[in-house]
Amino acid sequence: QVQLVESGGGFVQAGGSLNLSCAASGGAFNTYVMGWFRQAPGKERESVAQISRGSLFRSYADAVKGRFAISRDNAKGTMSLQMNSLKPEDMAVYYCAASPTTWGSTRHFDYWGQGTQVTVSS
Repeated sequence: QVQLVESGGGFVQAGGSLNLSCAASGGAFNTYVMGWFRQAPGKERESVAQISRGSLFRSYADAVKGRFAISRDNAKGTMSLQMNSLKPEDMAVYYCAASPTTWGSTRHFDYWGQGTQVTVSS
């Protein structure tokens, strides 16, 4: 079992930046595929970015490609999401998640953080 805690959310104007962090404990962090997901009111939870165990492969949702960057530090047991050029449509609760098997569908992510709110004003 692994526990995940997000931090770094907050308020930002459109065009600004935020950096989200995820701290893992209670498990072997390096054995998990990691991902960031978000959920806006009235919408399904969606994948924002995912990263492989050794950081070799990274994937991004089309909506954030070129603006967001996912990274991880296995030695520290942390994962980050650098968000630049934020838009109002990026406003959502952002979740850190871990998959013990493979990446892709949300069904593979068994462990979730509590979420952190990102608010973007025009």
